[in-house]
Amino acid sequence: MDPIIIAILTGVAALIVGVIAGKIIFSKNTQKKIEEAELQSQTILKEAELRAETIRKEKELEAKEKFVQMKAAHDREVNDRNRKINDAENRIKQKEQSINQKEGSLEKQIKENEAIKENLNRQIELVNIKRTELEKHQEEHIRRLEKIAVLSADEARAQLIESLKSEAHTQALGLQQEIIDDAKQKANKEARKIIIQTIQRTAAEQAIENSITVFNLESDEIKGQIIGREGRNIRAIEAATGVDLIVDDTPEAIILSSFDPLRREIARLSLQRLVTDGRIHPARIEEVVEKTKKQIEEQVMEIGERTVIELGIHGLHKELVRMVGRMRFRSSYGQNLLMHSRETANLCATMAAELGMSQPQVKLAKRAGLLHDIGKVPDEESELSHALLGAKLAEKYNENPAVVNAIGAHHDEMEMQYVISPIIQACDAISGARPGARREIMQQYIQRIKDLENLAMAYTGVEKAYAIQAGRELRVIVEADKVTDQDSEKLSFEIAQKIQTEMTFPGQIKVTVIREKRAVNVAR
Repeated sequence: MDPIIIAILTGVAALIVGVIAGKIIFSKNTQKKIEEAELQSQTILKEAELRAETIRKEKELEAKEKFVQMKAAHDREVNDRNRKINDAENRIKQKEQSINQKEGSLEKQIKENEAIKENLNRQIELVNIKRTELEKHQEEHIRRLEKIAVLSADEARAQLIESLKSEAHTQALGLQQEIIDDAKQKANKEARKIIIQTIQRTAAEQAIENSITVFNLESDEIKGQIIGREGRNIRAIEAATGVDLIVDDTPEAIILSSFDPLRREIARLSLQRLVTDGRIHPARIEEVVEKTKKQIEEQVMEIGERTVIELGIHGLHKELVRMVGRMRFRSSYGQNLLMHSRETANLCATMAAELGMSQPQVKLAKRAGLLHDIGKVPDEESELSHALLGAKLAEKYNENPAVVNAIGAHHDEMEMQYVISPIIQACDAISGARPGARREIMQQYIQRIKDLENLAMAYTGVEKAYAIQAGRELRVIVEADKVTDQDSEKLSFEIAQKIQTEMTFPGQIKVTVIREKRAVNVAR
């Protein structure tokens, strides 16, 4: 045969054998995989059965626990309900016992009242019997007296009345004479009392001064601007004005606290300008406060001029006019000083006219009445009393000697040399002593605050001293060029020690010394 054919047949035979062998091997592998899959499926089924059994047991256990919890809750609820029922039953039993006791006591009280009633009825019967017997005895006694006196009861009564009338007439005449003599002795005193009461009825009403002023705001958002970052604005306002600013929960309001009404007015106007302008920072605050102080000085002068014009007083020196205006921001024992001085001036004029004085003397009396307390509003503190200081100021500005003497003598510190002097003294007493005009407690408080500030101002290097928070804190501002930081600590200690030894005060007083160095240059 041809070798090519043999080779082809051999290749075909080999191919057939390979195919058969491949089928046999593939069938064996497939069978093996099937067996492995069956084994794996059986394993998965067993694991699933075990897991299902585990889950079933867990669910049964959870159900048992839930049942136990619900049963315990039900038992607690039943116990609470039973306890409440028992408590209610006990309360009902107690109420029943109380009601029974009250019924018993009520029945007992009713029985006692019945017994008392019977006893009273018996006593009334006895009283009626005794009254009848007494009337019989009285009639018998009258018949015996008539028989003895040979007079009837009507005749005896008439004679008794006549004798009593005669005796009463004699006593009435004596009493009448005593009343007339006593009336003569008290006539002058009563007349003076009537005149004073008449003058007092013409006195103007006085408003009691407070130590706080309420500054109203448009909204509470402005409070944050007034306080400033870390409180620098509010500290600058307090340092510049000497007024304590209280920012609390009061809606749309800030409280200004100071014993000095002039300081409060400066702080109020300054705040009003700052809030209107909207620029609130320490430099601006100091600028506005200085402008406000100048404005207040102009306002003080205007008040003084208006007062002297209304009272018809002419030729008063400008400094005295300014002092009269300053009285508007000063109080004495809680009584506004300007209102007190105006009232005293009008009373002096009225009393001088009633005493028949000449018109020039009436005008001098009114002038002295207005100026009698100018010593309470000096530009600088003095050791003199306000009466002597006022007389000194009046003399300095060329006032009439009678006015000077009246001012200095209205508290008996000078000898009275003119007829208007006792009039000023009397009218000052009328204006200040009438009910409701003054409060001494307020004046004592203001004096204590002033003494506190003056004590600090006596030290070298102190520029300003402000008592704030109703006198519980004293802020002392010193000059940086004269006082060092170490001196500031020493000064604070010394002031605190001096306050303890020389003053009487409630609670405690915090002394804060503030030293601030400023470098100022001008660019031109």
